[in-house]
Amino acid sequence: MRIENSFIFVDGVGERTERRLWEAGVTHWDAFADCDVLGPKTNASVDRALEAAREALAAENTRFFADRLPAKRRWRLFENARENACFFDIETTGLDRYSDEVTTVSFHRGGETRTLVAGRNLTPEALDRELDRASLLVSFNGARFDVPFLETAFDRSIDTPHLDLMYPCKRLGLEGGLKAIERELGIERADDDVDGREAVRLWHRYERGDEDALDRLVRYNRADARNLEAISGRVVDALDREVFEAYR
Repeated sequence: MRIENSFIFVDGVGERTERRLWEAGVTHWDAFADCDVLGPKTNASVDRALEAAREALAAENTRFFADRLPAKRRWRLFENARENACFFDIETTGLDRYSDEVTTVSFHRGGETRTLVAGRNLTPEALDRELDRASLLVSFNGARFDVPFLETAFDRSIDTPHLDLMYPCKRLGLEGGLKAIERELGIERADDDVDGREAVRLWHRYERGDEDALDRLVRYNRADARNLEAISGRVVDALDREVFEAYR
């Protein structure tokens, strides 16, 4: 499912109205021109909105759609933004963003993963460069944890359009943390015995001079970021089948 199949970003069009359009065969913006389902006044409003949407899509302006889609339906942006999406994950010394520190941040895009490490290359400027390159950020529980933590730690506002996979996963009945969902989906990783608590211990061992501990922490953090790509594809495909497949 691509954004061109959606109408719920239009003011006054909810999911019930969108289903009416789909049921009438209007499953793509291009099919709306001859639509008489909504009435003249609403049709004119949708026509204007679709004109603006086409301009935004041509300009790769994901912000236009992220601001207008309900947060729980932002997964519909994924296929359009997939090629330039940035899958990211952070590790910290604890759960309090006001007293704990960010230790590593991994960014995965285009088949490559980069990790920024506190005290080495994790700087506000490096963080901005990674974030500014992304048309869509993808995280797991990042809306409540990763993004606020980074904003507090680096005194900045992160406004890149953001897809938090925790919510679409819950819609599909995929509960628990990231690793539990990976196991349920059959996604494997090395260092499976590392978890959030062990990540904190690894950082403290590194601070005492254990470079191997940092290597293991970075591998764990990078696996989190990389596996988000695999989870995204499977979750979005499943939601596509659940929401849209019947109307194709």
